[in-house]
Amino acid sequence: MQNEPMTPRGYDELLREFKYLKDVEKPRVNQEKQRAAELGDRSENAEYHAAKEKLRHIDKRLFYLNAMIEKAQIIDPSLLEHSRVHFGATVEILDLQSDEEYCYSICGTLESEPENSLISVHSPLARAMLGKEEEDEFSVNLPHGKKSYEVTKISYTDIFSLKKNLRSEKDFGFH
Repeated sequence: MQNEPMTPRGYDELLREFKYLKDVEKPRVNQEKQRAAELGDRSENAEYHAAKEKLRHIDKRLFYLNAMIEKAQIIDPSLLEHSRVHFGATVEILDLQSDEEYCYSICGTLESEPENSLISVHSPLARAMLGKEEEDEFSVNLPHGKKSYEVTKISYTDIFSLKKNLRSEKDFGFH
């Protein structure tokens, strides 16, 4: 079984979602299903079938979350040294062909939001950056072809603060 790296906060969020689905949402939907079943003929009872479908989705999500919890490898990036790219690092890179600059934070699969520059440690770009130092160059095969980059800065930024700021900016129409 492959370990799934995640931050302590990401792991806490995973547990919180699992507990909420298991202890709150599933019992609530079970009650909905029971109330609908009491209405009579189940073969044409839309509420009953909708509740059964909700329960199926909840069970699938619980199964997935449980697998992720079992595979979790909790890493606190703030405790790591930041001279090299590693899990949790925020990395600024320069595209050597176009001179465009990009900034990515490397996080766990469940924490990733590529549209917000939070990329999974398993992504090709993150794997190509791991272990690099500032001024190191690297190449990576991406969907649009092979690209070459230079690492210009490595730092640590709490991804949950980043997510909160991104959401706040979106809520106020800044993105």
